Amino acid sequence: MAIIGVGLIGGSLGLLARRKHLVKTVIGYGKKRGELQRAIAAGAIDRYYLSLSKAVEDADLVVLATPVGTFEKLCRSIAPYLKSGAIVTDVGSTKGAWASRMASILPQGVSFVGGHPIAGRERSGIEASTAGLFDGHYCILTPTPETPPHALKKMRLFWEVLGCTVVEMDPHEHDRIMAASSHLPHLLAYALMDTLCHLTLESDKPVRFSAGGLRDFTRVAASSPEMWRDIFLSNGENVVRMVDLYIEGLEHLKKKICANDGDGLLEILSRARLIRQKVAS
Repeated sequence: MAIIGVGLIGGSLGLLARRKHLVKTVIGYGKKRGELQRAIAAGAIDRYYLSLSKAVEDADLVVLATPVGTFEKLCRSIAPYLKSGAIVTDVGSTKGAWASRMASILPQGVSFVGGHPIAGRERSGIEASTAGLFDGHYCILTPTPETPPHALKKMRLFWEVLGCTVVEMDPHEHDRIMAASSHLPHLLAYALMDTLCHLTLESDKPVRFSAGGLRDFTRVAASSPEMWRDIFLSNGENVVRMVDLYIEGLEHLKKKICANDGDGLLEILSRARLIRQKVAS
């Protein structure tokens, strides 16, 4: 298995795949030798290359674990060096149109199976990796009409052995769901911290006197900016639609407050609380 990008997800995947003996050898690829050396020390990979062609030439499975904006370029770069029968997969948070284009980018005899383990942390890098990252989480596979059944079956078994509950989903449906359940919350966390940055130009009191609410709500704003930039842009249409819906909700709350409509405000808050309780149960 070759892992392109040995950070939080890629590193955790390497750790667990080696521990469960799912593959004979785990190869890491990256641009920074020091990070790859730390990945070896952490037990995430067996060896590494700074050359893409060397990293993938003998791989039965290639995992794209870099920001989603790099995937198409990476696939075009590695395509000439992939052996027949190899499977290329990813761990990205968006799929959409680019997943459908993989069949035309990769050579004949090489399969692409889109994947997205719904697991992560706000910390990034190989230091944040852990073999328990995927245990008990969902992994969404996003096959297209071009996805060979045998490759899909192999990837389903792969993620199940890693401890995931595997579901299959259309790539575009995946992106619509992720826009609501993951991408919007991350965007809001970044937006709130950006708002507080303006306030703290005059005083640091809003942050200094914050309690658990602010920390809990904005925890994910500590995530990789590069990764989330690519996610927001690659799923822009769905994310913008969710932002518009959120703004409508904010305006509705704003009107209730301006009108001193306590009953209307309580109705909205109570309904939101009930939904949150169902999510947490």
